[in-house]
Amino acid sequence: MAKKNTPKKQKSIEETLWESANKLRGSVESAEYKHVVLGLIFLKFASDKFEARRAELIADGKEKYVEMKEFYNQSNVFYLAETSRWNYIIKNAKQDDIALKIDTALHQIEKNNPSLKGALPDNYFSRLQLDKSKLASLLDTINKIDTQSDKAQDIVGRVYEYFLSKFALAEGKGKGEFYTPKSIVNLIATMIEPYKGIIYDPACGSGGMFVQSIKFIESHHGNKQEVSIYGQEYTTTTYKLAKMNLAIRGIAANLGERAADTFALDQHPDLKADYIMANPPFNQKDWRAENELVDDPRWMGYEVPPKSNANYGWILNMVSKLSDNGVAGFILANGALSGGGDEYKIRRKLIENNLVEAIVILPQNMFYTTNISVTLWILNKNKKAHTKSIGDEQRNYRDRENEVLFMDLRQIGEPFEKKFIQFGEQHIKDIAETYHIWQQSESDYKDMPEYCYSATTEEIAKKDFSLVPSKYIEFINRDENIDFDTKMQSLQSEITDLLKQEEESKAELLKVFKELGYEIEL
Repeated sequence: MAKKNTPKKQKSIEETLWESANKLRGSVESAEYKHVVLGLIFLKFASDKFEARRAELIADGKEKYVEMKEFYNQSNVFYLAETSRWNYIIKNAKQDDIALKIDTALHQIEKNNPSLKGALPDNYFSRLQLDKSKLASLLDTINKIDTQSDKAQDIVGRVYEYFLSKFALAEGKGKGEFYTPKSIVNLIATMIEPYKGIIYDPACGSGGMFVQSIKFIESHHGNKQEVSIYGQEYTTTTYKLAKMNLAIRGIAANLGERAADTFALDQHPDLKADYIMANPPFNQKDWRAENELVDDPRWMGYEVPPKSNANYGWILNMVSKLSDNGVAGFILANGALSGGGDEYKIRRKLIENNLVEAIVILPQNMFYTTNISVTLWILNKNKKAHTKSIGDEQRNYRDRENEVLFMDLRQIGEPFEKKFIQFGEQHIKDIAETYHIWQQSESDYKDMPEYCYSATTEEIAKKDFSLVPSKYIEFINRDENIDFDTKMQSLQSEITDLLKQEEESKAELLKVFKELGYEIEL
């Protein structure tokens, strides 16, 4: 009988690229080669856009303008000098000085496009002293990507997201902090709905919160020109990643003049944001609050500066940046939900000032860098009754002052990358809908055991201002509802069947050995 040919599964471009990037192992530290790969992907994408725009100008009879950068910038395209173009890089891929040529190309792109100032690797490829053949192989793989084939699919953005997640996964615990899992970012954006206005992230990492905000706006037929993006990032290499990640999608952003510590050097001191989305470092130590930031204006009105770890420093930094109608959605370690001392005083004040709108516990194993369950906080400067437009929809919000919504999502999610959990699209839609129904007038919101509960400030005060959801959400003790006799009868039946199967298997095995002439005597 002829062997049936099984069609070979087509590898995605992301998988092919990842395999090619992995070939760099041994010649580059894994913490470094994300910058190699993403820098080259940026170069290919920028070049493809440049060539497409160049072809447009020639087709429109404007050939004499093809080397004038203004005709590219006006179409949100980066101008590339001849030695910065991808075809030049590919022609020289096997040359001994290819690393220098790549560095020169990136330097020229940044020089010719002021919006990229500080974004691209500086003399990076030459310093790494990459294996020439491995670099040529990677260039060859990237060369096969047609970034312009399906603009609706955001091919390069998709590759960026995939790589950032894979790098975070590969770097393991304690690293990968530049990436927040996509489904968590989607959940925050879908809940707080950053439709238009100023969006801020004080610990922006690689810019994922901003990218998802823009996707939210586009999916609701909004105009991304109606948002202004501000952010800050401490690590220089991650700051560059963020600028590249945003530039590759044509998203304008003010990330400050350079990478800097948000606490020590706030680059947006007078900012008032309509939306804040953030995943700041958990339980950050040694952030200098007690010695150097005692009189910082960001703690004004909260009696004491936050001490110990930086969790409440991040909270008060964001509170200080919210506009009168501002909403913030951010992730923190669960330890911030309770505890005494200065944190207790600040938490109590936040609750009494009607800033805390929702506390949402997330499942374990959502992050690549920690397996702990973490919390999504939503703060809202305007919990009074009012009307607001979200795209074409008009929302009538009820007065939610003196109320906080608690949600527990630990039983929700789907497997991802074998040992991780993520939210599917329907999960995100259902969770956000629960929150939005709770917010609105004439809604049919109901408390649900093991899922959600709307608590009054009075109830929270009785729990000593703890924000631990399990203190409010009803949980069913299923052990109390188990009939012992029924359970034991069920187990008796199961074990009887198992023992019968074991006896039958044993008899079959003895029979086989006897027929072969090797009878077993028991």
